[in-house]
Amino acid sequence: MPFITNKKSEEQVDIFYEDYGKGQPVILIHGWPLSRKSWEHQVWKIVEAGYRCISYDRRGFGISSAPWDGYDYSSLASDLDAIINELKLENAIIVGFSMGGGEVVRYLTDYGDSKIAKAVLISSIVPLVKKKEDNPDGVPESALKDIQNALENDRVGFLKEFHKGFYNFDENKKADRISEAVLDYDFIVASHASPRATIQAALSWMHTDFRPELKNINVPTLIVHGDADATVPIETSSEQAAKGIKNSTYEIIKGGPHGLNITHKEELNEILMKFLKS
Repeated sequence: MPFITNKKSEEQVDIFYEDYGKGQPVILIHGWPLSRKSWEHQVWKIVEAGYRCISYDRRGFGISSAPWDGYDYSSLASDLDAIINELKLENAIIVGFSMGGGEVVRYLTDYGDSKIAKAVLISSIVPLVKKKEDNPDGVPESALKDIQNALENDRVGFLKEFHKGFYNFDENKKADRISEAVLDYDFIVASHASPRATIQAALSWMHTDFRPELKNINVPTLIVHGDADATVPIETSSEQAAKGIKNSTYEIIKGGPHGLNITHKEELNEILMKFLKS
């Protein structure tokens, strides 16, 4: 099974990845609390379009190593760097969904863009989730604390309900955009993640402020967000990212929830393919 070892990490971390196709590499970085499996509807599209598609499990998720610590964004970005170096990737396109958008930004901050051609942020938490005096549209800290408490006290109970809001499930089920089986599938994937990683990674996306790092993104960047995202409000994330990233293309998917890679896969894939080929 293909693993890449990040030897720069404080403790050895083995990252599981899948590598399909040939051509310019496209690296997919999944959201919280899932795994590479969440990219099911994008991988085949990318490969069939003539690209090399690499997706991997974030440390602590899927079948990658689950260290006790090391879920800050610089540690996570070092795993991405290990993949790029081990596979000798050049001219890569890095795509981050939700929490994964932070890895895109932190990688460009810590390692630069000499090996990166383009970047994509989908339903991304960038630049800041938490509400502050200078970020009034963010999620109140009390709500974030409630999530932390729920994870600490009844993680699987929380995860059982979490993805209903992730997909605006009732509305999109009526529209035949999602099935009940997707919720079951996501629960299986999320519940098998490391409990420690699930909590520590959540604290990273809750509290990391990427606003000072937006200036470090100099490659062409696609930003995609749904205007019905109830998990990561568009006002605190992509609207700010689009203003702060100078070379960006901003696409809003009407009616799109947070998990629009499932519910609005055709719309997302069309936007993504156009950007990859541009």
